[in-house]
Amino acid sequence: MSLFIFRHRFWFFALIFWTGFALAAVDHVNMAAAIARLAVPSLDLDTGAGRAVLRVVFGAGAVCMVAAAAVRTWATAYLQTVVVHDSAIHSDVLVAAGPYRYTRNPLYFGASLLSVGFGIMASRLGFCFIVAGVTLLQLTLIGAEERRLRAEHPDTFAAYCARVPRFLPSLTPRLPPSIAVPKWGQAFLGEGFFWVFAAGAVGLAVTLRWQWAVALSVAGLLFHIVVVGLIRRRARHPPAS
Repeated sequence: MSLFIFRHRFWFFALIFWTGFALAAVDHVNMAAAIARLAVPSLDLDTGAGRAVLRVVFGAGAVCMVAAAAVRTWATAYLQTVVVHDSAIHSDVLVAAGPYRYTRNPLYFGASLLSVGFGIMASRLGFCFIVAGVTLLQLTLIGAEERRLRAEHPDTFAAYCARVPRFLPSLTPRLPPSIAVPKWGQAFLGEGFFWVFAAGAVGLAVTLRWQWAVALSVAGLLFHIVVVGLIRRRARHPPAS
């Protein structure tokens, strides 16, 4: 079952976010508005002061999403896009460079940051659903990957786990620098949809217009489907040298 979930993880993530935003039909209070009112109970969100506080809350969400894009791009530069977005688990090589010196799962840590930043745009119930759903899904995926790594690299992976945190990054690197060379071009291309999502969040924080977030979220989704499809096709049929 976990391998099926891993193979279709992108659509499971998409379903979690779609369901979270759909819960606005049940809970009509936006999470950012709830946070703003919690911080300043007497706040009228229709005033200039209210809109300023909303911008701060949405801005915090945008910071989370920019950080998510940066962390995932950093990780993909070392792991490579064709591996990150493949439907199969790749456990033939244990990567311990770049952000993998701070956390064993920088890609999933980035996705968690996205769930918080994106979730702020949903309702209170939707926010809780998105964060909880993403957390549970990622625990399933991490478990599947780690079982494979333990089977193929029992001693090396055990030593790696003993030094590097499973999820929350350490403040300092737990391993010495690697000679691995990051490939930034393919990383930015592969994680470009995260940057598009982040741009939508920034636009929302600045303008308080939902059109920014909606339009760029759709654009990011389409970008991801097209780019990853092309990358997978190129991997299956490399150009003749």
